[in-house]
Amino acid sequence: MAPEELLEQKQAEKQEVKGYFETTGFDRWNRIYSDSDDVNKVQRNIRIGHQKTVDEVLSWIKESGTVSDVSFCDAGCGVGSLSLPLAAMGAGSINASDISEAMAKEAERRARDAGLDMAKLNFFASDLESLSGSFHTVCCLDVFIHYPQPAAEEMVKHLCGLTEERLIVSFAPYTPLLALLKGIGQLFPGPSKTTRAYTLKEDGVVKAAEACGFKLMRRSLNKAPFYFSRLIEFQKA
Repeated sequence: MAPEELLEQKQAEKQEVKGYFETTGFDRWNRIYSDSDDVNKVQRNIRIGHQKTVDEVLSWIKESGTVSDVSFCDAGCGVGSLSLPLAAMGAGSINASDISEAMAKEAERRARDAGLDMAKLNFFASDLESLSGSFHTVCCLDVFIHYPQPAAEEMVKHLCGLTEERLIVSFAPYTPLLALLKGIGQLFPGPSKTTRAYTLKEDGVVKAAEACGFKLMRRSLNKAPFYFSRLIEFQKA
């Protein structure tokens, strides 16, 4: 495929994802990432799996010591599953973005309702490619499912460029079994998933970070039925 065709495909997929999470996707994922009982079995298990990933990230960050002077970038914040507990922990500052304005506004609403210090929180709509700035810690959780391998590796490099010390990412890992399940529709089942879902080869993600001067510090695999997420922490070498 020619470069211009690849660019057109990338832009089309981005608009597809944005449109989805501004409409039916927002309603669906807002319920999943809440205490609502209006979810099916698959959605409930995704909620459980995602929470495992968030809890582990929070545990890693707590182990590193005080966060009161740490700046965070939550790239692809959704409805604030990570940003809100980070703020409750006393994070120095949090820039939280999502491709969906509806998601970013919902995250801000939840933060205000929780009585968090809004002077330290900045929620806004942006795709990952447009993010800029410099942050001690950059987190990007369960967002790369919308990126094929080459684009995901380029995005890892972009996020490294925003990171002063620590980058934490999670993604659906490629394995022959998951590839088979995805192929027959059992990994991402049902008509409710209307955007493409990609699994990624871990070595490509790691090599992309290493090319930017980062080293792998630790990794884990969080899973629940219909949810598989490889979590990796990188530190600037």
